[in-house]
Amino acid sequence: MSDTTTITELLDHNAANCSTDPYLIDAINEQAMAYGDITTECRVFARQLAALGIQRGDTVSVFMPNGVNTAKIIIATMYAGYVVNPINLLCQEKQLAYILGHSDARIVFTTAELAPVVNAAMAASGAQATVIATSPEAPSLPSLTLSPVPSSTNEPVLASMPALLMYTSGTTGVPKGVVLTHANLLASARAIAAEHLLQKSDRCLCVLPLYHINALVVNILTPLLSGAAVIIDCKFSASQFWPRVEKFGCTWINAVPTIISYLINDEKPSTVNGSQIRFCRSASAALAPFHHKAFEERFGIGIIETMGMTETAAPIFSNPYDPAQRKIGSIGRPSGVQARVIDKQGNDLGPGEKGEILVKGDNVMLGYYKSTEQTQKAFTEDGWLRTGDLGYRDADGFYFITGRVKELIIKGGENIAPREIDEILLAHPDVLDAAVVGIDDKHYGQNIAAYIVKRMPARNDDELIQDINQFCLKELGSYKSPAAFRFVTELPRGPSGKVQRLKLLEL
Repeated sequence: MSDTTTITELLDHNAANCSTDPYLIDAINEQAMAYGDITTECRVFARQLAALGIQRGDTVSVFMPNGVNTAKIIIATMYAGYVVNPINLLCQEKQLAYILGHSDARIVFTTAELAPVVNAAMAASGAQATVIATSPEAPSLPSLTLSPVPSSTNEPVLASMPALLMYTSGTTGVPKGVVLTHANLLASARAIAAEHLLQKSDRCLCVLPLYHINALVVNILTPLLSGAAVIIDCKFSASQFWPRVEKFGCTWINAVPTIISYLINDEKPSTVNGSQIRFCRSASAALAPFHHKAFEERFGIGIIETMGMTETAAPIFSNPYDPAQRKIGSIGRPSGVQARVIDKQGNDLGPGEKGEILVKGDNVMLGYYKSTEQTQKAFTEDGWLRTGDLGYRDADGFYFITGRVKELIIKGGENIAPREIDEILLAHPDVLDAAVVGIDDKHYGQNIAAYIVKRMPARNDDELIQDINQFCLKELGSYKSPAAFRFVTELPRGPSGKVQRLKLLEL
């Protein structure tokens, strides 16, 4: 594994040592781009950006769907020493306007179809940026200028330089811009590669959005360390997922719980060869034990559950590679970080005691862009990052998540973790998806409302509510059982797959 310290050095290293080996492969047209060719494009791209007057530390935004060209724009921007800002395609115009204005974007790469949306958002925010329309599937990076470009960009790219500005998809307030350096990103990529024993021969299908930290770090940057290849699909499709995994000889899977749920519930028989795939990696949101077991039983592929944050350049916990050592329901042990659990007074808690989980490591962000106050709130006085997750560790050092600090339901003075109730609901045979949230209650202060996606839409609501209620009473007791049941067609989720609980109250 290369000991390079920046993404620039890493690409140059691979161009010199595995120039003709494939790096990015288009899942649809099967075209492969080699390390040497991509690095050559990156060098030209860097000189063109410099010719346009873009300075080190300037922001280059990317508002595009998945594609090999999208990935190359992101990589090339970081390679050149600029700060890339991939923007969530699910942003509403108001959010997009805020991000384009707040990020100080100098250039925005988008598609011809999305350019009017970007222009409208820029007009609303007063942002001044050059908008360049291109295609996610374009065979080469866009040409930025016809003017003469410098023969090289002599200023070196340093490990301490910001490389990525990614805005978190918060459920309240404006998004916060997470600033991550080259060192942060490579520290995280190295931890992933080490945990999963990734080698040059490994291949993975990328169906997660590149504007999310999971896909960007796990699927795009981590393979760079071993000179491996990644197959990029435009989006997840349950009908195409397994055929493409087999066609391209993928050896591991990177998924989120939503994808795992869809694959489990896909009625079409799967012909996937489970022995070809070493493991399925689950991240970005809690995986219900019921879905964990169902996936392994159906496909014969073991799941490694992990947990990460945008603020930590993806994973900070991982279950072991050895299946015999994994614990279903646990996010695993600290990976590339130190971790601890504290109470409300900041005191360390022992095994089995529930509190807030803190982490510290080389992958932890510089801070939130242009927000000293928010950055200070995110860290303890002694420099530990507050994850916002409630949980505990067991005697073996495995961590378990019980809920979020802001999502905790306080009923009659008792703290109730929503995830515990979610998992019981998901175990009911007629429930396809479910999440609970606190609602106002004149007697208890808060009570519990369950939002449910039915597995069989035609079933009578009243009968199903009675059935699910009895199931909850048996498994949870009356105090933790939902007081209200509401059926929806789908749950509001962010790009990572996490349920946005507070948005449930708007349904």
